[in-house]
Amino acid sequence: MSLKMSDEEREQFLSGLHVGIMAVGREGRGPLTVPIWYDYEPGGDVWVITDANSLKAKALNGVERISLCAQTETPPYQYVSVEGAYTTRPSSPEALLHMAIRYLGEEGGQAYAESSEGGADSLIVSFMPDRWLTVDYGKMTGA
Repeated sequence: MSLKMSDEEREQFLSGLHVGIMAVGREGRGPLTVPIWYDYEPGGDVWVITDANSLKAKALNGVERISLCAQTETPPYQYVSVEGAYTTRPSSPEALLHMAIRYLGEEGGQAYAESSEGGADSLIVSFMPDRWLTVDYGKMTGA
């Protein structure tokens, strides 16, 4: 019995609301792995927002690919891990508001975005997943 998700299952799972774990390789050290808010629509890019001066942004210099993993925290355990070549561009107040509302709801997202000064020094990091790893232990139990 395969525990692998179908293409549709993996895209639906990744588009769900999870805190992602982003991984960025670093020379001479283990990869930087940090929790991060992300967004994804099936067939599109995974994207995150990070401060341009953050450790994440600095680690991106000199690497071509990044990874992101999303998982459930309770059984039956599921995860989707994706990787791809990334691009960056300046963020916008609209992107920050969208992401904040996704994770905090309308009221909390508005408050977060207002307190963040519109993400003036932020970057959008995005990539089209070209490698996928998935597991759905619910397939063992029919859950």
